[in-house]
Amino acid sequence: MEIKIIKVTDKGQISLPAEIRKSADINIGDSIILIQKNKRIMLKKVDTMENELEDDFSDLLKLSEISMKKLWDNKEDEIWNTYLKKR
Repeated sequence: MEIKIIKVTDKGQISLPAEIRKSADINIGDSIILIQKNKRIMLKKVDTMENELEDDFSDLLKLSEISMKKLWDNKEDEIWNTYLKKR
């Protein structure tokens, strides 16, 4: 972990130190996302964030199917199967 103190300009701009940019693989033209919660601020590269979100959501479909199966596969719902067969 690196800690650097930087100053905010009168226009609200900051400069990321070269060592930080290099270790975070931030290059000219890269897009950065700024996330703020309360008084905390986090900067992340957009492409890194996209990859993390893809990983986070990769199991979403499987988990959704498991959750729905639990809801649908119950004896209380069997009445609907009987009802639909009569129609």
